[in-house]
Amino acid sequence: MVASTPTGSSPAAAPAATCDTGGDRPALRITCLRDGQRAGERLEAIAARTESGRLREEEARVAAILVEVRQRGDAALLDFSERFDGLRPDPLRVPPERLAQAWHDCPDPLRRALDLAHDRILDFHRRQMPADLAVTGPHGERLGRRWRPVQRAGIYVPGGRASYPSTVLMNAIPAQVAGVERLVMVTPPGPGGEPNATVLAAAHRAGVEEVYRVGGAQAIAALAYGTETVPAVDVISGPGNLYVTLAKKAVYGKVGIDSLAGPSEVLVIADHSARPAQVAADLMAQAEHDPLAAAILITTSEELAAAVPAAIEAQLERHPRAAITLQALNDWGLIVVCDDLAEAAALSDRFAPEHLELLVDDPESLADRITHAGAIFLGPWSPEAVGDYLAGPNHTLPTSGTARFAGALSVETFLRHTSLIHFNRTALEATGPAVVTLAESEGLHSHAESVRQRLGTQHS
Repeated sequence: MVASTPTGSSPAAAPAATCDTGGDRPALRITCLRDGQRAGERLEAIAARTESGRLREEEARVAAILVEVRQRGDAALLDFSERFDGLRPDPLRVPPERLAQAWHDCPDPLRRALDLAHDRILDFHRRQMPADLAVTGPHGERLGRRWRPVQRAGIYVPGGRASYPSTVLMNAIPAQVAGVERLVMVTPPGPGGEPNATVLAAAHRAGVEEVYRVGGAQAIAALAYGTETVPAVDVISGPGNLYVTLAKKAVYGKVGIDSLAGPSEVLVIADHSARPAQVAADLMAQAEHDPLAAAILITTSEELAAAVPAAIEAQLERHPRAAITLQALNDWGLIVVCDDLAEAAALSDRFAPEHLELLVDDPESLADRITHAGAIFLGPWSPEAVGDYLAGPNHTLPTSGTARFAGALSVETFLRHTSLIHFNRTALEATGPAVVTLAESEGLHSHAESVRQRLGTQHS
């Protein structure tokens, strides 16, 4: 799950066929395709939906913000907060007692839900911890790989259209399991100058004690470079809008980052066994995130394809985020009818979805056919929402086709590994001549000489 992204880019060329259910509100016009080639092209257009001719202009704006924060520190943070959020958060740091108060003020059901989510996420991520590696070679040499946490990590928790206490848990818990010494959280202030109370409560539950009221590209700059108040960190994680993403891209190399998150997306593969109302709810669960969210159904059932738009319309009635949901579905929604599940799997892999739901008779067999997906949800009892909140695996997932080469945020995001090499005399005598040969093949005289010096075969 990722946070909202500005809607500066325009939709790709409109498809010829749509499913129009009419109604008093603007019509639902979700694209319906039955041609595999056109479906593949449309999926590629959806994956590229954040690309825009204005991107360079936005990158320049972000670069200017980074320079200001790097040069002026806290003063720049306050100026940008006043400019973008309409207030000057002074002090920048949220008092620790405010975090404890937010937890205390949480309604009991919400506190229990946060407890359950925390414990499940913690248990799963503890199982991810990689073990150090120690190997003894054929000549007695000792080789290894040692894992150690970064010292300082920063997590970005977005505000905007919704609050994201789940983002707090999904980022803070892996960092703490990794053993990060200092964990810093930044999040935009709300209209009253305070961050969302549930976000603060989640921070307290996760053991985050250092929270700063700053958001946007300026918050990323503060974490990367440090200011008088906000410490510089080694790794930045957490989703955000376009400006946050561009800022993370710009500071990568100065610090590590988890990923460059785009707007959220779900792809549902369904057969005749799927229920239209459930499919509609699952598509809308992504569409309600943001006008750029993508919601895709690939099905072998003509009946399901025909029934889902009406089910969406029914659930849009009195929906609190109907306008956002409808815009996302009209711009980036898609229904594809396939001949078989093999074709559905191939189209899914072409898109490489962030979230993939398999609402089919035999989801395990179909999952075996899938190569590219951030997370796979198998069967009718595994809605994507359980992954967003408390299943256990991380909800920060690759988007916009990056599941072809990337995976979820994990404990390893906050770890670094160091190689250990301990040769003895026997090992160097046995392998040194090959090292010399390879070094000489590369024209690196002193590489070869460093071995000869030890073996007594150096040039006179």
